[in-house]
Amino acid sequence: MQLISKPKSRFLKVQCTDCNNEQVIFGCPSTEVKCAACGKIIAEPKASKGAIKAKILEVLQ
Repeated sequence: MQLISKPKSRFLKVQCTDCNNEQVIFGCPSTEVKCAACGKIIAEPKASKGAIKAKILEVLQ
């Protein structure tokens, strides 16, 4: 029996701090992620993890 490791990255449900728009983003983005409603940058790539600049509502499995 071979074990499969769990991924270290997750999808996040976040809320924009400017317009309160909710959207799902990847927790380790490779590019800037903008709010779909107002265009504010809500996530930036930083080393191996992302810098999330929005309110995290939920970590999705």
